[in-house]
Amino acid sequence: MTGVASISPVRLWSRLMELGRDGALPEKGVNRQALSAEEILAWRRMIGWGAEVGLRPFTDPAGNLFLTLDGKFPHLSPVVAGSHADSQPTGGLFDGAFGTLAALEAVTAIAEAGLVPERPIMVVAWMNEEGSRFAPGMMGSELFAGRRTMEEVLAVKDAAGISVAEALADVHAAFPNIERRPLGFPVHAYIEPHIEQADVLERTGAVIGVVSGIQGKKTYEIVITGREAHAGTEPMERRQDALQAFARMAVHMQRDTVIDDVVKFTIGRVEVAPNAPSVVPSRAVFRIDLRHPDNAVLDRLGLRLETIVAEQAHPCGFQIRRLVDAPSNTFDEKLQAAIRRSAARHGYPALDLLSAAGHDARQMAPLAPSAMIFIPCRGGLSHHPDEWAEPEHVAAGATVLLDLLLEQAGLSPKHGDAS
Repeated sequence: MTGVASISPVRLWSRLMELGRDGALPEKGVNRQALSAEEILAWRRMIGWGAEVGLRPFTDPAGNLFLTLDGKFPHLSPVVAGSHADSQPTGGLFDGAFGTLAALEAVTAIAEAGLVPERPIMVVAWMNEEGSRFAPGMMGSELFAGRRTMEEVLAVKDAAGISVAEALADVHAAFPNIERRPLGFPVHAYIEPHIEQADVLERTGAVIGVVSGIQGKKTYEIVITGREAHAGTEPMERRQDALQAFARMAVHMQRDTVIDDVVKFTIGRVEVAPNAPSVVPSRAVFRIDLRHPDNAVLDRLGLRLETIVAEQAHPCGFQIRRLVDAPSNTFDEKLQAAIRRSAARHGYPALDLLSAAGHDARQMAPLAPSAMIFIPCRGGLSHHPDEWAEPEHVAAGATVLLDLLLEQAGLSPKHGDAS
């Protein structure tokens, strides 16, 4: 006996709020960083919720979590949907969590209706999307896609000196009975719901964002090496002041890279040593975040940044480390059309837009037909305790996702009708 698959807005919202308890900050927001004790608690919740409808959990060497609804033909490649469970140190309740729990809700609705898809459907929570504890981010999806090696990822350490290898071991030890599978497998389609993290949908009155692609991104770590000296006695002409070299670089970078209102250029982290008031700084380390949707422009500006470092470093030494080099990508047009059809069928105003922020879907797009579903977030605010999405928008995003999962897994979207 089968029924109609329909999400439960109340259950989905309740679970979002419950997941927000894992790593809850004293007033509001969450601190649930990758491979932390708080994320382990989140895993326990999600695994438990999945078990209620028979979803089988497994993980992989990268620390990605999957919850599987079996299909009639288990040899067929699965449909995968989800996002991530980790947060920024002062994050909100919806970034990552909405996409993962919307996927869990949609798959739960299918299971509760007694529907058996042709191919398996998997809910995923990718490891370390945020990159706040271990840099750079999106480690789990990049490992899955073969864009990084386990050796380079396992060696990364957090500010306390704990390596990814050590933190991963703690996570796997916390779940000794969960199946471990090799890294990577064929995927039929990948769909990632997410809050927009901008205010385009909110300003236009749209409820569903049909994401055309993700703008490209480059990140760098620049290390400038000078020489310590007494601030009162060292002659100016003899100084190797790392901070002054940084200041020159920052001015030239801002001037030469912000060529239009599409460029996004940020120096978001600066460390100075010895950071003493009467000592000439001997070392400055800073991070650059550069984004643009046109890959040719992005590449040209990236080379210009590297040239500026070389031109402005003297009399100091320098090192340039490229952390992320992620070109712009586009998403599958057929899946975009399916999102539009679903939104129209349910009466949700939809808008095509480009994602300005990076997501795990970027890594999946070369592997399988991929798509993203955006919902509005209030004021475009994200990575902040005040991050907020309206309950009706959360439900709308999950409803559209349900339609796509039914269609991609071999069931008619009419099984998702709430009527």
